[in-house]
Amino acid sequence: MSYIPFDPNSKKIKNREALVRYRKALQEKKAWTEGLPMGEGPLNRDGNPKLPPGQKAVDRWPVLDLGIQPDLPLEMWSLTVSGLVKRPTSFTWDQFMALPQAEDVSDFHCVTSWSRMDNHWKGVRFRDIAERCEVLPSARYVFIKAYDSYSTNLPLEEAMKYDVLLVHMWEDKPLPKDHGGPVRMITPQLYAWKGAKWIGEIVFRDRDELGFWEQRGYSNTAEPWLNDRYS
Repeated sequence: MSYIPFDPNSKKIKNREALVRYRKALQEKKAWTEGLPMGEGPLNRDGNPKLPPGQKAVDRWPVLDLGIQPDLPLEMWSLTVSGLVKRPTSFTWDQFMALPQAEDVSDFHCVTSWSRMDNHWKGVRFRDIAERCEVLPSARYVFIKAYDSYSTNLPLEEAMKYDVLLVHMWEDKPLPKDHGGPVRMITPQLYAWKGAKWIGEIVFRDRDELGFWEQRGYSNTAEPWLNDRYS
């Protein structure tokens, strides 16, 4: 009889449907017997291994962009919310800062295989903006536009997760310009390209539209714990 070496990852979750079932069981505090999501380290607060598969933890925060870093004085900055909402709005800086402010600690996973752990953020929860502008029931997707002409897209369900923020502070300091300051979006449960630097507009839609990297071969779903990098 041939010997088959032990593979510790052989029973880890490898498809989206199983991952959805796992997260639902975790939320409902039910027993789970189908294995864990892929990755390494202790489980994070969402029940996933701290480090997704194929990632390396780093201390620094590498700078990646399209070669443009727009200069956005606070008095000139605005955030527009449009599409399928009852109250289309354009927030000035002061109006944005008057929204409920949230602080959180979360990890940042880049598709280029590095992860920066335990970042301290301060900003506005995406779902608070959505509630303020009264998103219509017909909305299913979000299209994000940035001041450097970047764009990205995600399902409304993902955008409404509790730790998706529009951040203006990082490690107790104003978000640096080269990392998207004055405001960028973060999506800790997805690869970082799903959260735009220099965010300028949020469009709620009933249909999906591929963003900049999604049009160029990146995954439309971007699940780090499924190693879901490219389409």
